[in-house]
Amino acid sequence: MDAETAASFRDSAARALSDPQLRANFQRAMDGLMTKRLAQFPDPGDLRDLRHLSTTIRSRSLLRLPELLEQLEVNCTKNGIQVHWAESCEQANELILGILQSKGAKTLVKGKSMVSEEMHLNAFLEGHGIEALESDLGEYIIQLDGETPSHIIMPALHKNKEQIARQFSQKIKDAKYTEDVDELTALARKVLRQKFLEADAGLSGVNFAVAETGTLCLVENEGNGRMSTHVPPLHIAVMGLEKVVPRLEDVAPLYAILTRSATGQAVSTYLNLISGPRGEGEMDGPQEVHLVILDNGRSRIHADPQLRATLRCIRCGACMNHCPVYTRVGGHAYEAVYPGPIGQILTPQMEGVGARHDLIHASSLCGACAEVCPVEIPIPAILIRLRREATHEDVASKVTGKGTGRTVSEDWAWRLWAAVLKRPAVYRLATWFATRFGKALPASAPLIRNWTQSRTKPVPARRSLSERMRAEGDTHV
Repeated sequence: MDAETAASFRDSAARALSDPQLRANFQRAMDGLMTKRLAQFPDPGDLRDLRHLSTTIRSRSLLRLPELLEQLEVNCTKNGIQVHWAESCEQANELILGILQSKGAKTLVKGKSMVSEEMHLNAFLEGHGIEALESDLGEYIIQLDGETPSHIIMPALHKNKEQIARQFSQKIKDAKYTEDVDELTALARKVLRQKFLEADAGLSGVNFAVAETGTLCLVENEGNGRMSTHVPPLHIAVMGLEKVVPRLEDVAPLYAILTRSATGQAVSTYLNLISGPRGEGEMDGPQEVHLVILDNGRSRIHADPQLRATLRCIRCGACMNHCPVYTRVGGHAYEAVYPGPIGQILTPQMEGVGARHDLIHASSLCGACAEVCPVEIPIPAILIRLRREATHEDVASKVTGKGTGRTVSEDWAWRLWAAVLKRPAVYRLATWFATRFGKALPASAPLIRNWTQSRTKPVPARRSLSERMRAEGDTHV
C-alpha cells in the first residue's frame, strides 16, 4: 500500500464517523463483547496470573523461535505433514497454487485465516481459475459483498441482521428475504454444506503449532474449520512463523485466555488438534496435509528486542474491542488487513512506517489496549517507538521505511522552534507577539487548522510567565 492510500485514514475515519448505522452496529457489538469478557474474569488475581503465564509462554517461544521452527518441521514431517517455507506473500501464494494445480484442484473451501487475508489469497487463486470460498459465516457474508474483514475475530461485525438479510436475498439464488437469524444461518449452511462435499481442497489457519508433537491447533465455533480440514481430500494450513509454541501443555492456558478475551466464552465450540493426514483404517480426514509457514517481515520484527513483543499476539481482538478509536470508526477505516491497535503496530512494521505514517498516529495512546491484552503487548510504547522511527534514520534499526515519514515542512518547523528557543531575545519577541496578537489568528489558519478541526482554538495568555514574574519584582528572568 502506498503512502497516498495510507494517508487516507483520516478521510476514512471521517466517513465512518458520519455513518450513524455503522456506529450503532459497532457500539452494540463492542458493548456486548466488553461485558462478556469482563464476566469471564471475575477474579483480578486469576486474570493477572493467567496473563503472566500466557505472556511467559509466548515470550519463551519467541526467544527459541528458530529452534522451535526446526523442531516443528521435523515432527510435522514425521506425522506425514508436508512443510513449506515462504519468505513473502507472493512466494506463499505460488506455493499454494502449485500444490492445488498438482492435484488438479479447481475448488477450495477456506476456514478462517487472517494469514490468507494478509496474502490476498482469494484474489490470487481466482486469477488462476480456482474458486476460493470462505466457509466461516462472517467471512462468507463479506465475501458476498466483495469486502474485507472489519474485525479479526468477527469479520462482519460492521453489519446488522437487516443488512445481511438484504444481502442474502440479493446474492444467494432463490433466497427469500428474512431477518430471522436462525433462518439466515441455515441458508448459508445449506450453500456451504454442498461446497464442503464438492471441494477439491480445504484451507485453514493455525492458532498454535506445537513443536514437540507436530500438532496444528485450530480454534473455532462453527464447525466449518473442521469441515474444511477433514472433508476435502487435501488440507493446506497457513500460519505466520510466530505461532509456534514449545509443548502441547502450553496450549491450554493460551486457549483459555484466547477464548475469554476474544468472545467472552469459557471455551470455544471446537478445538481441533491436527497431527497428520488420514491414517490407515480411519474413516475421515484428508489424504494429504500441507503446512505453509509465512515470514513476510516477521523475522525482521523478531530481530528487534522491543518490537519482538508484537509477535506475541494470539489474534484475540480484545485490543480492538476496547480501543476508543476502533470502536467508533471500525476496521475498514484502517485500510489494512489487521485493523485496530495490533494493526497499528504490525502493519507499519510489515509495509513500512513511512507508507503507513498516518496509521501509527491513529491512536490516543490511552493504554486501554495494553490493559486488556492477554499477552501483555506494550502497544502504546511500540507505537511511540514507530512514530520516532518514521521520522528518524537510526542506523542500527531494522524497521522498514525508517525516516521516510519525515516531511520538509515538519523539518523546518522544528528547526524554527529550536532557533527561537536558543535565542532568548528572539524567544521574548515571539512570546510578546503571541500574547498580544494570538487571539487574532483565525481557527482556519493553516498553522493550527488540524488542531482546531476537533478542538477549541488555543488562546494565549495576555502576558507570558516571564513578564508576570518580572512585574512581581523577580529580576532573574
